[in-house]
Amino acid sequence: MALEQAVADGIFPGAVLAVRRHLAETWLVAVGRLSWQPSSRAVTSSVLYDLASLTKPLVTVTALVLLVQEGRGFLEDAIEAWLPELGGTAVGSATVRHLLAHSSGLPAWRGFYEQVSPHAVLPSSRQERTAVAARMLHLIGREPLLYARGSRSLYSDLGFMLLGMAIERKVGMSLDCYVQRYVADPTGADPLCYLPTDQEGAMRLSWLKDSIAPTEWDDWRQRLLVGEVHDENAAALGGVAGHAGLFGTAEAVLALSGTWLAAYHGKPSLLDRDVVREFVRPFRTATASSWALGWDTPSVPSSSGRYFSSQSFGHLGYTGTSVWIDPVSELEVVLLSNRVHPTRHNNKIRSFRPFIHDLVYQERVEGRGGLSG
Repeated sequence: MALEQAVADGIFPGAVLAVRRHLAETWLVAVGRLSWQPSSRAVTSSVLYDLASLTKPLVTVTALVLLVQEGRGFLEDAIEAWLPELGGTAVGSATVRHLLAHSSGLPAWRGFYEQVSPHAVLPSSRQERTAVAARMLHLIGREPLLYARGSRSLYSDLGFMLLGMAIERKVGMSLDCYVQRYVADPTGADPLCYLPTDQEGAMRLSWLKDSIAPTEWDDWRQRLLVGEVHDENAAALGGVAGHAGLFGTAEAVLALSGTWLAAYHGKPSLLDRDVVREFVRPFRTATASSWALGWDTPSVPSSSGRYFSSQSFGHLGYTGTSVWIDPVSELEVVLLSNRVHPTRHNNKIRSFRPFIHDLVYQERVEGRGGLSG
């Protein structure tokens, strides 16, 4: 089995692979253990992983589709219309579309957490989370643009941090509450949730902690992270952000990927077909880019391997997670792992991702029996 060999090769201590065809035939496999400790629990399909940047398409992009469908927001809105504090800043006139396509001119990343919380004192209430978000918003607003807006795409956490804040402002509630009520519950994506650093999050974590795979020993927080978001900026924001913070199982991710696939084909779904197709169409810039609106599409080379169609869309998560959807073959592939345990310097998953997607496609679409044996 390719996944068992991946554990033996040190790619990750454990993983869950979920595969589905035609929104009906589902195949699940779990391998390895929660950590490299021989005494740690074996991975099962019910293990929750830190989904990292899968938060972007699963939460932020899905929420924006809902707002567009409802006429409560538009892709051509300037972000300063949603977040007036950005008025007069370099990024303020960037549109929601620019931010989704990573084409706003913002840099990829900044270590704002070091300024907001140098001693890793995390928000313990919603009020403190709101105060930190205001500080982060100010810091992003001060950033000069690195390139002319719309001229290229540069993957940016900062843009999605703004989008998460903008959604909260538009809906009048915290992102974690909105996601639970309007995304996770209606799609049956359970468990799929944020784990805030406040008291409510601590209670949720106490119920789930034994089922969560650990990520990294964090020098900033001085502890092994289990049920705390790996991304430091998201942690400083209280564990709830537009770019990271989501935890879930492979089947929960599959519930949301299926919502997108069903909508793409005009089948019953929470999402609208035409809006979904607009979001997964590659964004055109002066330079070649594989980015659509919050989703990536296959490039050469691609983490989706060699066989996924050009209409496919997906996303990666830094912790060792991914989701790819091919609407032509109606194939969904979710891979969840904690490759950053115990250190983020393990990058072996880069070559494994296209390899496993090729095997899945060969077995589940072409019937060549590539995954076993």
